Amino acid sequence: MRLGVLDVGSNTVHLLVVDAHRGARPLPAFSHKAELRLAAHLEDGDRLSEEGEGRLRDFVQEALQVAEDKGVEDLVAFATSAVRDAANGEQVLDRLRADCEVGIEVLSGEEEARLTFLAVRRWFGWSSGRLLVIDIGGGSLEIAAGIDEDPDAAISLPLGAVRLTRDWFTADPVPADEARKLRRHVRAEIARHVGEVARYGAPDHAVATSKTFKQLARIAGAAPSSEGPFVKRSLRHGDVTEWAEKLALMEPMERAGLPGVSESRVPQLPAGAIVADAAMDLFGVAQLEVCPWALREGVILRRLDLIS
Repeated sequence: MRLGVLDVGSNTVHLLVVDAHRGARPLPAFSHKAELRLAAHLEDGDRLSEEGEGRLRDFVQEALQVAEDKGVEDLVAFATSAVRDAANGEQVLDRLRADCEVGIEVLSGEEEARLTFLAVRRWFGWSSGRLLVIDIGGGSLEIAAGIDEDPDAAISLPLGAVRLTRDWFTADPVPADEARKLRRHVRAEIARHVGEVARYGAPDHAVATSKTFKQLARIAGAAPSSEGPFVKRSLRHGDVTEWAEKLALMEPMERAGLPGVSESRVPQLPAGAIVADAAMDLFGVAQLEVCPWALREGVILRRLDLIS
C-alpha cells in the first residue's frame, strides 16, 4: 500500500510518502517538506501566532494535494511539541480539521520517545541488546531506553534546540554568560531524570536520531548523506564537547559554512550542541551511532502493525 505520513514538527513540517506492507521495510517514494519553524512562532504566552497558523494551513493544504497526486491510500497526520505546548494548539487543529478536512493527532512527549525507540529498534534489530535512544527536536528532547520494542523508560523534556534558542539567547554569536546559563539549566533538567533510565542497567548500544545529531556528526567527520543511509555514522562525546564550545562563539556565516549544516538551522545549532553534550555526559555515553530512522518511521511501523 502507499502510505503518507504528515509530520507537523516544531521546526519542519514534512509529508513522507512510502510504499509499505506488514513485515517489509517501508520504501520512501516521495518527500515534501518545509521548514516552518513553528516553535519560533509562539508568542503571547506560548500561543501559535496567526502567521504561524497561516503558514501551517497553507502547507497542509499543499501536502494533501501532493498526497492525492502521489496516490496515497492512507494518510497519518500528527503534531509534536510546538502544537502540543501552544496554549491555542487545540483551536488551531480544530480550524485545520475544518478547513482542510484532515485529522491531526497530537502526540505526547512520551509517545514521541516510544515511537522513535520503536524505529531505532527495528533498524538495528535485537542484536543491539539494551538500547539508549536520544533525540533532539525543535521543541523537546526525547530519551528512551529498553531491551524490547517498547522501552522501559521514555522521557520527554522541553529542551528542543529552537525553543532554547528562542528563550535563552539574545544575540548570535551567543554571549558567553548566556551559553553558561543555558548549560547549567540543561544539565539540571536532564540530571533529574537520569535515574529513571539508569535503574534498568547500562545500554549495550547508544543511538542518536534527529537533524541536530546528524549535523554534529557530519561536522565531526561522519560521511555525508549522499553516501546513503547504510553507511555507519558515529559521534564521539569528546567531539561534541569541543564543538559545543566552538559553535556558540562562531559567527552565523561561519557555522553555515560547516559541512552538513543547512542555513535555516544555523541559529539553533549552538543550543542543540549544548543539549547533546549534556545528554551524552550525564548518561555516560562515550559514543553514539546515528540512526537514519526516527519518529516518522516509528509512526509508519506502528500503523503497519495495526493493519490486519
